[in-house]
Amino acid sequence: MTDNLCFLNGEFLPLSQARVSVLDRGFIFGDGIYDVTPVYGRRLFRFDEHMARLQRGLDKIRIANPAARDEWLQRCRHLIAALAETTGADDQVIYIQVTRGVAPRDHVMPAGLVPTVFMMSNPMKGVSAELRHHGATCITARDFRWARGDIKSTSLLGAVLARQMSADQDATETIMFRDGHLTEASASNVWIVHEGALLGPPRSEYILEGIRVELLRELCEECGIAYNLRPLTEADVRSADEVLLSSATKEVLAVTRIDGEPVGHGALRGKPGPVYARLYEAYQAAKQSMSI
Repeated sequence: MTDNLCFLNGEFLPLSQARVSVLDRGFIFGDGIYDVTPVYGRRLFRFDEHMARLQRGLDKIRIANPAARDEWLQRCRHLIAALAETTGADDQVIYIQVTRGVAPRDHVMPAGLVPTVFMMSNPMKGVSAELRHHGATCITARDFRWARGDIKSTSLLGAVLARQMSADQDATETIMFRDGHLTEASASNVWIVHEGALLGPPRSEYILEGIRVELLRELCEECGIAYNLRPLTEADVRSADEVLLSSATKEVLAVTRIDGEPVGHGALRGKPGPVYARLYEAYQAAKQSMSI
C-alpha cells in the first residue's frame, strides 16, 4: 500500500514518501473537507455530483476550492491508471482531502493560507456476496456527534466511535437517532421501506447529503417506486418492511437485523426485500451509464 501513488500539494509521489507538517490545521484541528468517489472499470461514478458536494463543503468552512473541475478529473484519472497498472484493480475508491493549510496553532482561521491537497486511490473492497445475500446486521445508538453532519469534515471522531460500537458486536453499521428521529448511520445513509415506498429522513444540518440520496430518487423514478424524504421515528425504523443502507462502497445494502431483531414481516422477515432487490439491480445499470 505504501508504494501506491498519491497526490500531495501539486506532486504525484508514493504514499510512503508523502509528508504533511504537524502544524497543518487538518492534523491539529481536523480543519478540512474530504470526499470519496467510487470508480468502476477505471471510470469515475457520479464525478460531477461528488465535485459539487466537495464545493459545498469547502464553501461552508470558508476554504477556496484549490482546483478547477478538470484539474480534479485529470488528477483522479492519473491515480486510477497508476493503481490499475500496479495492482490490476479496475474498481477503486478515490479519496480527496483539502485542509485549510499550515499555520501556528490558533482557533481563528488565518487569512491567506495555501490549502493542503491530498489525494489517493485504493482498490474497492465492496460488499461480500455473503453479506449481500444475507443482509447486514446493525445496532442502534443515540446520535452523539456534532450538529453539523451536513459538512463532510475530516473531524470524524464521533463517526469513528459510533462505527466501533457496531464493530465490537460484529455488526455492519450503527444506526443513529437524535431526539427520537432517524439521522444516519456512522458511515451510511439509512432508508426504510413502508408499503412499497422508499423513505428517508429530510435534509438537515444533522445529516450528510449522500450522493446516493439523489441517485436513489432517480432510480425510484425509473423503477416506479414511490420516494419521499420526511421525519422518521425510531418506531418507524423498527416496524419497517425493509431497511436499507447506502454509501459509496456499500452502494445500496439491505439491513436484515437491528439490535438482534429481524427486520420486516411475514415470509420476508429477516431477509432482503423486493424493493432492495429492484434498487440494487437498477444501481448496477446506473454504474455503466453514470460513469466518466
